[in-house]
Amino acid sequence: MDLSKATFQGYRRENGRIGVRNHVVILPVDDLSNAAALAVENNIKGTMALPHPYGRLQFGADLDLHFRTLIGTGSNPNVAAVVVICIEEGWARKVADAIAATGKPVAWFGIEQHGDHDTIQRASKKAKEFVQWASELRREERPLADLWVSTKCGESDTTSGCGANPAVGNAFDKLYPHRTTLCFGETTELTGGEHLVAARCRTDEVRKKFQFMFDRYQAVIERHKTSDLSDSQPTKGNIEGGLTTIEEKALGNIQKIGRKCMVDGVIDKAETPTGPGLWFMDSSSAAAEMLTLLGAAGFAVHFFPTGQGNVIGNPILPVIKLSANPRTVRTMSEHIDVDVSALLRKEMNMDQAGDALLDCMFRTANGRLTAAEALGHREFVLTRLYESA
Repeated sequence: MDLSKATFQGYRRENGRIGVRNHVVILPVDDLSNAAALAVENNIKGTMALPHPYGRLQFGADLDLHFRTLIGTGSNPNVAAVVVICIEEGWARKVADAIAATGKPVAWFGIEQHGDHDTIQRASKKAKEFVQWASELRREERPLADLWVSTKCGESDTTSGCGANPAVGNAFDKLYPHRTTLCFGETTELTGGEHLVAARCRTDEVRKKFQFMFDRYQAVIERHKTSDLSDSQPTKGNIEGGLTTIEEKALGNIQKIGRKCMVDGVIDKAETPTGPGLWFMDSSSAAAEMLTLLGAAGFAVHFFPTGQGNVIGNPILPVIKLSANPRTVRTMSEHIDVDVSALLRKEMNMDQAGDALLDCMFRTANGRLTAAEALGHREFVLTRLYESA
């Protein structure tokens, strides 16, 4: 596929970022605000509430990550406008002000001294204004370099490392020369193959930062006296699919970054890349958690290879699922956007698989709903670092 003149149709945001969706988000800062946010979503069609169970008595680095994730979610270019609701006005204002720095419309509402009814009424009025305003925004033709693409895999099996993951790697290899911004992560699932990623880091500084992130994860295991990951890595689904060790899983996982890409930068959870290239994000391998972090980091489209089959979606980040497992494609076809099972039958080569994924990427960026979007999968799961006070 010749990408030298490739373009897509996207929404240009006030800060220059380009989105492929046009959501008006109702964003609760804490769990106590979920009911009000959902009521606003029910009142105003075309809005999307993002309920979650956290936000009370968090502190330190955990609270910083909480704010960074919520602010990043509201700032994502797939979001046109945001209504922030919190039990306390101070936190609502903090999140709203940070999102407003991107230039997009945002309003905030505190529940204390008002109650749910008054808050819902005021927030609904503002949400209606935002929806009508957003409905008049139009897509414009944009160069490929404006598209930010992330990847993680889920429910991996032997077909993942042999088919679906290398197909993502092929697509990344084709996107990389065009100054796109790409991202991978899953720190836990690099175990045993971390030296291969370290060898791909562009500079010593990037390599040291990657190694720091990986070693930090290993320290968590040591601190909690866990000698191995046998209860969770590989998962029972991975083992059923033929992956017997975390090293086997890691070698398949690394295929997603292709053969030509270099690791240009390293970011922490929910941090935003500062330039084009391939970035590593320190993150959990839990699908919903990492997708939420990637959305908060600003990514607009996601590649999700799966072996045994996964149903994951995300409220603001379109998730393109591909599989090389013929059984999964047959039994879970409603969840699969790109079928690359022909790779295993030698009826498709890797270049063709990568092109099929890129074709679906362009169609998704131009407005076509992914399977997860059509089926209503909106998994929004925040990452916690430690317990609340």
